Amino acid sequence: MPTKIAKTPSDPRLLAERALPQDGDERYDRRSKRKRVRSVTVNLSESPLGWLHARGHLSDRQFDAGEKLRADWERANLAPHITMRWDAAPVAGGKRGASVMLNESEAQLAAKLRFENAIDHLGSDLSDIAWRIICGGEGTPVAEKNLGWPARSGKLVLKIALDRLAIFYRLPG
Repeated sequence: MPTKIAKTPSDPRLLAERALPQDGDERYDRRSKRKRVRSVTVNLSESPLGWLHARGHLSDRQFDAGEKLRADWERANLAPHITMRWDAAPVAGGKRGASVMLNESEAQLAAKLRFENAIDHLGSDLSDIAWRIICGGEGTPVAEKNLGWPARSGKLVLKIALDRLAIFYRLPG
């Protein structure tokens, strides 16, 4: 079944119609005598972490911890800018210049250091599932399969990892 994408200016979701894999069960439409295909509408812009949070599987604190890790991962992997800087230029002799902040390279290094410290805080047991789902964008079943874990174990381990990340990022709650 071809993918149909629908996006409207008022709706930021990126929706696609995807065929469901058949479970060996051939279903035919009696009128047209053609094979009937079941489908589902998927929001392509939603992350696996967002999907779990939207369905009540993760608390707000766990979701925020995962988003902080993902933001650090994305910021750490940004290439340094090689074009013109658009920071506010300081006014000569005045106090109203650009505030003192990290430049792009320093911000990238700081994010990389935070990301590495967060992964170290998780340890080798929890960092695999956290990276795969939060940063890699794999769904829980795919991550479980790739790690060789039993079905339905990834969500539980991910929740433990997110709780540890919330402690690392010092999130309230």
